[in-house]
Amino acid sequence: MNADAPLDGDEPLDTAASLGGEAEGAPAPGSRIAIAGASGLIGSALVRSLRADGYEVVRLVRRTPRGRDEVRWDPEAQQVDTAGLAGCAAVVNLAGAGVASHRWTAAYKVKLRAGRVLGTAALAEAVASLDVPPRVFVNGSAIGFYGDTGDRTVDESSPPGEGFLPSLCVEWEEATAAAREAGVRTVLARTGLVVARGGGAWGPLFPLFQAGLGGRLGNGRQYWSFISLHDEVAALRHLIDAPSLSGPVNLTAPEPVTNREVTAVMGRVLRRPTLFSVPSPALRLVLGEVAGDILCSTRAVPTRLLDSGFAFAFPTVESAVRAALR
Repeated sequence: MNADAPLDGDEPLDTAASLGGEAEGAPAPGSRIAIAGASGLIGSALVRSLRADGYEVVRLVRRTPRGRDEVRWDPEAQQVDTAGLAGCAAVVNLAGAGVASHRWTAAYKVKLRAGRVLGTAALAEAVASLDVPPRVFVNGSAIGFYGDTGDRTVDESSPPGEGFLPSLCVEWEEATAAAREAGVRTVLARTGLVVARGGGAWGPLFPLFQAGLGGRLGNGRQYWSFISLHDEVAALRHLIDAPSLSGPVNLTAPEPVTNREVTAVMGRVLRRPTLFSVPSPALRLVLGEVAGDILCSTRAVPTRLLDSGFAFAFPTVESAVRAALR
């Protein structure tokens, strides 16, 4: 899931070791890369990482641009300043309203769809219209594609699940069609729960557990497919650089863990008790339909990412939590 909160005050991420050098045909430092959703948790970290390594980053913004490094777009109106994308070696779309940040009212579901599906279609069409298109279009997606899988392990070959989130993810990914049909290598980054303090679904857990109020959610047996923020950024850069990768790629750590295991790790790392638990009915009462996303079990593994040679810096949930606290 994409998050909207910026990650302020963190140091640029050093991803060079994770990438294993430049791949053949990959955008070289100095190349121009456009990013939509650049103010979000993942997007802001990706911008810092690329700029630290000498790339020219162009941010897509919804207001009047303030410099050469900004390009105007309006995802809901499906408008993109196509001229601003000229010369880009890669376009990365991470834009979208936070899935878990509001109750899923009918109006908010429309907003979620508009930001993802309409925005993606607009960018894909803009990319396809360029005289010299970018080498790659990386589009954000989510492991919500698989729905509730219980104890069953799923990878990129698995079909979509049922419900609002899976159907949204299917539409979201299908909206990249124009870029793919134009011959642009198109990658669908199905991201799991990003372990970070600055936002996303995991961010609120840190102050809760630090206050001694953390505990399992529901029965705690649901699987959480997580990824550290460092590895998320490194994986996105790997997708940009790896010419053999296209289509769906799960961005999750190799070993999903249950919410009960997450609770134990958070308590141990933060040295706080984890005596509290939130019953499923209470979550559904407070959060409405979005509680189903929190309580569902998605045991997704990154088969294609691992097969492509990507190495995780923080493969376990404990190492990911400790990395987020640095």
